[in-house]
Amino acid sequence: MFRTLLLGTAAAVALVAAAPAFAQDWRQDLPVFRIGLLGGENEADRLRNNECLIEALGSRLGVPVELFPAPDYAGVMQGLLADQLEMSFLGASGYAGIYLQDAEAVEPIFTNAEADGSLGYKSVMVVRADSDIESLEDMQGRTLAYADPNSTSGYLVPRFELGQQGIADDYFAQTGFGGGHEQAIVAVLNGQYDGGVTWVSGVGEVSEGYSRGNLRRMVDNGLLDMADLRVIWESNLIPNGPIVLRKDVPAEVREIVVEYFGNQREIDRECYVNVSFGDGAGWQPVDHAFYEGVVRMRQAEMEGSR
Repeated sequence: MFRTLLLGTAAAVALVAAAPAFAQDWRQDLPVFRIGLLGGENEADRLRNNECLIEALGSRLGVPVELFPAPDYAGVMQGLLADQLEMSFLGASGYAGIYLQDAEAVEPIFTNAEADGSLGYKSVMVVRADSDIESLEDMQGRTLAYADPNSTSGYLVPRFELGQQGIADDYFAQTGFGGGHEQAIVAVLNGQYDGGVTWVSGVGEVSEGYSRGNLRRMVDNGLLDMADLRVIWESNLIPNGPIVLRKDVPAEVREIVVEYFGNQREIDRECYVNVSFGDGAGWQPVDHAFYEGVVRMRQAEMEGSR
């Protein structure tokens, strides 16, 4: 069953919101609203950071909201494709992967704006600060941890941009997957890999883990002191990932979700900060056109691996 695949030993988190007296037909067809949570940080943190959505959306929709923390990106992608999730926060590559399998499965509705108003973020490569690795050139013959094969900043973009510089995986002694962004950085800190890639906002103080992103979340959670890492490479700007909804959700559901996230930073600031990995300028409407470049990049990656 899909629930078992996503949750493993953890139970889904749900709140039964009080349904209005005039129960509408769509609630009979959609008795629960299911949100997929990408892998990338430990399950307890994912649930805690997103649990605010249970009440916020449950009270507005009038149906229970459940959170499904997948062990990896593929679990959420397959859940959306199988009509077993209604919504998720995706990276651009994850959205592209779904679109290339079924262009009618989901639609992007919002992306997050950074503190400076930009709609992009960056991939960075980091090493331990006490290593002798000072630059990308020093990574030749060393080991590199990617985050997840469906991650934009943790795999697709660094491989693409490094390839543009003539650097393929055989430049490194070994490449592998950390099992998520947080896990890839922990692997570097523990000496399992010499370098790792992850995502950051690209703005703010590097010494604080930037303004938003995986490094900032790890710093805020007491899992990382940026003095222990050195950033040796940054990508070009990457389109921020979308909030996606299945295209077949009822129109009223879409309206409620769009209204809430369109105003979340103003009406529910703490929840906004928690679910978006740090403070930014709020959710901005987007559509498929915003991700066409990443779709082409992912398609090229797929064709190149055949």
